Amino acid sequence: MKLKHLSLSVMIMGTALGLASTQAAASGYQFGSQSVSGQGTAHANGAEANDPSTIFSNPAGLTRLDGTQLSTGVTLVVPHSEYNDTGSTTTGALGFPAHATGGDNGGTFAPKAVAAPTFYLSSKINDKITAGIGMYVPYGAKLDYGFGWAGRYALKSIDLQSLNINPSIAFKLDDRHSFGFGISAQYMKATLEQAADATTGLNAALYQKVLAATGSQAAALGAVNQAAINGDGLAHVEGDDWGFGWNIGYMFQLDENTRFGLAYRSSVKQSLQGSSTWTFNNVTNNALPSFGIAANALGAQAKAKHPDASSSVDVSTPETASANFFHQLNPKIALMGDVTWVRNSRLQQIDIKQSAVNGVAQGDLVLHQNWRDTWRVSVGSNYQLNDSWMLRGGLAWEQSPVKDDQDRHPAIPDSDRIWLSLGANFKINKQSSIDLAYSFIDFKNANVNYTDGCSPAGTSPTTGGACTGNGGTVNGTYKTYLQLVGLQYNYRF
Repeated sequence: MKLKHLSLSVMIMGTALGLASTQAAASGYQFGSQSVSGQGTAHANGAEANDPSTIFSNPAGLTRLDGTQLSTGVTLVVPHSEYNDTGSTTTGALGFPAHATGGDNGGTFAPKAVAAPTFYLSSKINDKITAGIGMYVPYGAKLDYGFGWAGRYALKSIDLQSLNINPSIAFKLDDRHSFGFGISAQYMKATLEQAADATTGLNAALYQKVLAATGSQAAALGAVNQAAINGDGLAHVEGDDWGFGWNIGYMFQLDENTRFGLAYRSSVKQSLQGSSTWTFNNVTNNALPSFGIAANALGAQAKAKHPDASSSVDVSTPETASANFFHQLNPKIALMGDVTWVRNSRLQQIDIKQSAVNGVAQGDLVLHQNWRDTWRVSVGSNYQLNDSWMLRGGLAWEQSPVKDDQDRHPAIPDSDRIWLSLGANFKINKQSSIDLAYSFIDFKNANVNYTDGCSPAGTSPTTGGACTGNGGTVNGTYKTYLQLVGLQYNYRF
């Protein structure tokens, strides 16, 4: 008997599997905003370099900042997502037919709001060198479908948290050329819960036990019906890890009004180490004394076959490369644009390793992704209304890494999206200002038709090796949009 295991990998890939509906706004698991001033232009401002948040978009832009400057803010993600089930099933085992999972559409599975903070600090060392440090949320996911939703055997809940600490330094070669370099210390913590289809698994195990004892298929089926097994188990996995990476940037100043930038951020390799815990307290059955089965005993047997264990999953976050420009058209209007490539094809599948307990190996859980590389294209503008107010605006199109419905997992039902952003900078005095931003992100309606790649017998149909799963399919549709509200305070010492 193999029951569905919980995916440490799903947590991460949110790897960071994106906030399902609070899908971090950016494609895949990436959180969509690391700067409120950038958010106001739909992140078209990579070559603007107007405050220390340039540490994230292009560290070479640090050379444009005088003195010591601070920018700190928070972005509030307000998601709205609807799921409609169109026939999710759990696969039959050892002669049992596949059947509908039953259950609801997940209710309000996305949180009402999720907040992500940012902090950036820069200091000009001399005319040539500027240093800085940034702290921000690169990935994130938080959703809970509940115990009763139709796709519970694929996912019940996920909570992914991350933090990137990014010290950086920039060098100004001359009036036209600047380079920047940074290192990243990235922390991830993830928790994931998933229902275990105990009814199908225990029915199959009981069928085999009676068949071996009697040799009669009719007797075996009769015993299964008499046992009346009900209820689901629950798997809980959590883990965390630190990883390290780097980023570089280049900025070219064509003239006093025009500049171009290039930036690259490396992959970060992490191995989330943690534990998997199984509970079958809600599984019940009638007594079958002739086969040595007491009432409500099968849940305990299921727990014995799935003892608590240590788990791990290796993840490499995708690298990114960006090209951008900034042009001050006149004293009031500035134009800007950005093109960013993300190597999401790194995430083809995730193998969750489980340790053997007392010599019993449970087999890995494999989550197939089959993702592709993606692009984001954004354009934006600043308008200097008066001495106190600068207005911002931006539009972006962002591609989803998910190729088709069969690769779309409920933890991140990602799809192509359009960003519409508005923002403003209010100058309080010579030293301080406030940035405000609002973004509406509309996701293309998405279908999910995801099938677990492991058979109920615990054997992979492709490799023939041991695995954990039950072969069920989540079949439904998603309608999603997000609203992002950002506030940032800037100070020049």
